[in-house]
Amino acid sequence: GHIGDAQVRNFGTIGGNVAHADPASDLPTVLVALDARFVAAGAQGERTIPASEFFQGMMTTALGANEILTAIEIPAKQAGQGMAYAKFVHPASRYAVIGVAALVTMKGGSCVGAHVAIGGLLPVAARLPDVEAALTGSKPSADAIAKAAALTVRHLGDEVLGDIFASAEYRRAMAPVFVRRALAAAFERAA
Repeated sequence: GHIGDAQVRNFGTIGGNVAHADPASDLPTVLVALDARFVAAGAQGERTIPASEFFQGMMTTALGANEILTAIEIPAKQAGQGMAYAKFVHPASRYAVIGVAALVTMKGGSCVGAHVAIGGLLPVAARLPDVEAALTGSKPSADAIAKAAALTVRHLGDEVLGDIFASAEYRRAMAPVFVRRALAAAFERAA
């Protein structure tokens, strides 16, 4: 229910959404966090593109001019994993002002792996490797999640988007809040 709006959920396609590559769309962020792979077909045959390489810029993908997207491959959920998506919703469009997707893997009460991606405020959805590294090996607690989420700003760079609804500075300040929310929900679901 957090992805897109009612019209998109009832009429749109995942492939069409990601091929459009709108930075405020929800699905690119989710698919980057999940390490999805995109299958493109064209006159030269098929090729598979990792999500980390598929989204190349605002409204730009790795699809060639003579290619179409024919499949999206998403790894199956494993035991001990929890996933969540947290979004600061634009009230008119329902697009993400900030969207964060988190996937955590738990074993023996500790986090053994984390994938966290952020979108909406950058030209392309991006993973947050410092946040992921800070969580790996830790016991999930509010303090550990908050400390990891605070590292979000290291990955935002100079390209944070701003508009009449939310300035770049505001989005930068709110990004760790939504990272924390997505992680807390993912850890709860992993338990």
